[in-house]
Amino acid sequence: MKALTWQGKRHVAVEEVPDPVIEKPTDAVIRITSTAICGSDLHLYEVFGPFLKPGDILGHESMGVVDEVGASVRNLVPGDRVVIPFVIACGDCFMCLRGLTTQCETTQNRAHDSGASLYGYTELYGSVPGGQAERLRVPLADFNARKVGHDLPDDRYLFLSDILPTAWQGVAYADLPRDGVLGVLGLGPVGQFVGRIARHLGHRVVAVDPVAERRLMAERYGIETLDLTEDVLERLRDSTDGRGPDSIVDAVGLEAHAAPAASLAQAAVGLLPDAVAQKVMNTGGIDRLSAMHLAFDAVRRGGTVSLSGVYAGESDPTPMKSLFDKQVTVRMGQCNVQSWLDELIPLVENPADPLGVEDLVTHRVPLERAPEMYALFQKKEKGCIKVVLTP
Repeated sequence: MKALTWQGKRHVAVEEVPDPVIEKPTDAVIRITSTAICGSDLHLYEVFGPFLKPGDILGHESMGVVDEVGASVRNLVPGDRVVIPFVIACGDCFMCLRGLTTQCETTQNRAHDSGASLYGYTELYGSVPGGQAERLRVPLADFNARKVGHDLPDDRYLFLSDILPTAWQGVAYADLPRDGVLGVLGLGPVGQFVGRIARHLGHRVVAVDPVAERRLMAERYGIETLDLTEDVLERLRDSTDGRGPDSIVDAVGLEAHAAPAASLAQAAVGLLPDAVAQKVMNTGGIDRLSAMHLAFDAVRRGGTVSLSGVYAGESDPTPMKSLFDKQVTVRMGQCNVQSWLDELIPLVENPADPLGVEDLVTHRVPLERAPEMYALFQKKEKGCIKVVLTP
C-alpha cells in the first residue's frame, strides 16, 4: 500500500509499504477513505525527529471502511463505516472507566513514562503506524473504531478522530461561567472549533491569530478576532472591561510565534545524535512559550487557562508568582476522545451543521501530494487551514 512516511526534519515521502494485517484477535484493518494533517503532525515534521525513525508512518486523523476483523471482534463487521479516535485505549481499565482514555493502563508506554499509545506519533507513544495511508490496523477495535452512518459525507465525521473532541475538551476544561467571555489563542483547526463550540454554547469569543484568512473564517461564526500585534494583551483586556477574558484556550502550543530563543534551542537539539537529543528533550527540553504566557497574562483574575496546544518541554519557565497571585486555574492534557463522542455525534449529524464541520477544509488532495501539503500547512500559505488527504 501507499503511506506517508517520515524521513527526516521537514522531509516526508509517500512510499510503498507492507499492508497491515490482523496481528491479534482484537484487531481490525480498515480501508482509509479520508485522513487529515493535524497541527500536531507539524511538531513531528519540525521538532520530534529524535523520537522517529525513517519510514515511520504518520497520521492520526482517519476514517474509512472495515476490511477485516479479528476473531474476537464483536461490534464490527466488514463494510462498517468507522471513524478512528487518535487515542488507542482498552475501555476497561481504571483510567478508561473514569473517562481518561489518554491514560489507559493497557496501552500506556511505561518505558517512556508516557500515556496511552497514539497512531503515528513517535516511540514516546508506541511507534504505532499511522493513518496517512491506504489502510490502517486498529488495535482493540471494538473500543477504538466508532461506527457511523453511511449517508453523510466524510467531513461530518472525520474530525471526530481528534480536533473536534480536542476543541470540545478545551472548552469544557475552560470552565466558563454563565455568559462568560472566552479568549482563544490560535485559529488553526482546533482554535476554529474551540470558537465555534463556545459560540454554540452561548458565549462571547475573542480570538487572536496573525493570519488574516484564519481570522476571516472565524468571523463567519460570530467570533471577534484580533491580529497578533505588540499591543494584543492590552487589546484583549480593553475588550473585556479591563479584566481580561474569563477563560482562555491556548490552541497554539510549543511552536508559538515570537519565541526566537526557544526556537534556536529546539533547532539545536535537532542537530544532536538521537540518543543524546532524546535525553535532552526528556529532561531539559523547552517550548516556545509566548502563547501560554500571553494566556497567563491576559486571563482575568480567578479565571481559567485551558491548554489544548501540545507542550513537551521539561524545563519550561512558568510564572508561578503571577499564577498564584491571580488565582488562575490551569487545565491541560491530550484529548480523551472516546469520552466525548456521545455528545458530539448528534451535533455532527445535525442537518444544520451547527459547528460547521463541512466548513473547515481548505485543501483536499490525493495522498500522493501529502509532502507538498505539509510544507504549505506549516508555512500557513495560500489560505491553508485544514488539509484532507484522499488515499
